[in-house]
Amino acid sequence: MKQEEKNLLSRQRIMECALKEFSEQGYGLSSINTICSSGNISKGILYHYFKDKDEIYLLCVKECFDGLTDYLRTHASMKCGSVQSCLERYFDARLKFFKENPMYQRIFCDAIIAPPDHLEKTIQKIKWNFDALNINVLNELLEHVELRQDVTRNEVIDTFRQYQDFINARYQMIGMSEVNAEEREKYCSRALTILLYGVIAREEN
Repeated sequence: MKQEEKNLLSRQRIMECALKEFSEQGYGLSSINTICSSGNISKGILYHYFKDKDEIYLLCVKECFDGLTDYLRTHASMKCGSVQSCLERYFDARLKFFKENPMYQRIFCDAIIAPPDHLEKTIQKIKWNFDALNINVLNELLEHVELRQDVTRNEVIDTFRQYQDFINARYQMIGMSEVNAEEREKYCSRALTILLYGVIAREEN
């Protein structure tokens, strides 16, 4: 086996062990020692490829958000159907991604809800494409509906982002150990549906 192939396999084994550790323990409780012991990897080998725990964690976060964003682009088209069916298709795709990739659930929630303070800005950059996709999805949905005259598309998008901030704050108070990814996705879907359709039934004339 060529040295280049050995290097690739070593990096891949470290990333697999790190992904498992971060998905089970989150950033705060995870450790380089556990990553090394679980994969029978020496610290010397790990530090040959990676600077520190932060670098490995950020690579796992990037892998999660890049994979989710690519998956949604493929499986959650907004080009056809009613607004409601498009919304359902989008959030169903998000849930399906996490069911197919369960180790990403904790990493996603960690990064969205309670990122490590010193890594927050870097994580914001990493998930920029995912955030941009969400805005694009809303834009595509709103292209096909008539808004109230006193509401702009940008205001709708900004309001939903505030909804998401509220949802994230709610789960921050609960604590990461009690976050259920499926429950959170359904909560986000319902919040967006309420935003778009309101809560008061139209009165009969």
